[in-house]
Amino acid sequence: MLEHVNFTVSNLQRSLDFYREAFGFEVRWKGEIFNTTRTTPAAHVGPPGKPFYFSLFEGESSERAPYNYGPPGINHFGLVVDDLATAEARAQAAGAEVKQAAEYDPGRRVYVMDPDGIEIELVEYS
Repeated sequence: MLEHVNFTVSNLQRSLDFYREAFGFEVRWKGEIFNTTRTTPAAHVGPPGKPFYFSLFEGESSERAPYNYGPPGINHFGLVVDDLATAEARAQAAGAEVKQAAEYDPGRRVYVMDPDGIEIELVEYS
């Protein structure tokens, strides 16, 4: 079972606010970690009652993540939602940019970008 995924973000507080507002995640831990050359703000945020979480730490740059499916790497992550229209509206209200919507088996989905350009797939299964 997947426990966590780690992201570098440009502004920790902005990302915490986004994931709480967009998806109802809760902050489970917040502090500082040593990251190879410096101490940096970090936090864990995830859905209430679930073991999974995102580990966020503040990077040294304010550049957005590259949007590129060409080279090897992680392109996006997916979140299962109960109501796609509600989840999309909530993500947009929190500042997400909608990239595209698609319907193919086994469900409907919409792709949004978080404040740092990290792509999120919201999927509703029939």
